[in-house]
Amino acid sequence: MVVELKIGLLTRNEKAWCSSKVKQAFIRNAVEPFCFSFSKLSARVGMRPQVSLGEVDLLKELSALLVRPIGRGSLDEIIFQLNILHEFARNGLPVVNPPASIEKGADKYYTLALLSESNLPVPKTLVTEDIEEALKAFRRFGGDAIVKPVFGSRGIGAARISDLDIAERAFRTLRFYRHVIYIQEFVPHGTRDIRSFVVGDRVIATMMRVSSSWKTNVSRGAKPVPLTPTSEIEEITVKAAKTIGCEIAGVDLLESKEGFVINEINSQPGWKGLQTTTKVDIADEIARFVIAKARR
Repeated sequence: MVVELKIGLLTRNEKAWCSSKVKQAFIRNAVEPFCFSFSKLSARVGMRPQVSLGEVDLLKELSALLVRPIGRGSLDEIIFQLNILHEFARNGLPVVNPPASIEKGADKYYTLALLSESNLPVPKTLVTEDIEEALKAFRRFGGDAIVKPVFGSRGIGAARISDLDIAERAFRTLRFYRHVIYIQEFVPHGTRDIRSFVVGDRVIATMMRVSSSWKTNVSRGAKPVPLTPTSEIEEITVKAAKTIGCEIAGVDLLESKEGFVINEINSQPGWKGLQTTTKVDIADEIARFVIAKARR
């Protein structure tokens, strides 16, 4: 007997480029995706259904769920959304990526700590609420450091600081608004870095991102360039993704004089720029992976 699969596609906008591509990939693989957003969901305690979209009992109807970026929201919204993902997973619904990995990937400090504990190379980093400790780290990093928000993506809010007075002013401003100070050594890497895309336990595509500045995000104007990954890049990338529990991940590497350094892991990566550098159909790889999980 053939079991009809219903794959949920949790997305803020099903017409967005990545969501649209993966939706089409599901259809090509004979699966009709069920698209919805968090804003339409209701969760219940002591009542049924536990999680629903209107009259649809999602725990009964879905075979698996693919989560596209959660995006910005209030603390209440983000916690509620993650709680729903955890509820799906607790009740046996395959969720890609698993909610715990989404939480880890969203937190730069937590991600780097886990990578470091797994003996993977990461930049020296200090996270603190103490301005004096932050200034000590700035001096230790040679007066050239990156200050980032703990939560964020696409390089938004990240700044390279190479002046002590400006550093102190930045730290005091962050603390005035009750932000934690996240300061990281600047790793010289020219104006390029490497993005490797992991699906399951494989690197399916890799590119070099070439920019005119130290920020190398494609969304900020960097140029995607094809790159064939070495076995070292593949090994580091796959191990990094597994360390935080990601089944789909974008892993960013900096190439320093001492070797590769893992800069960040995106647990909800886009691939519009990467797709221009490879013949691999990334959306199709993702769709096939999720379908395979649904059939297990």
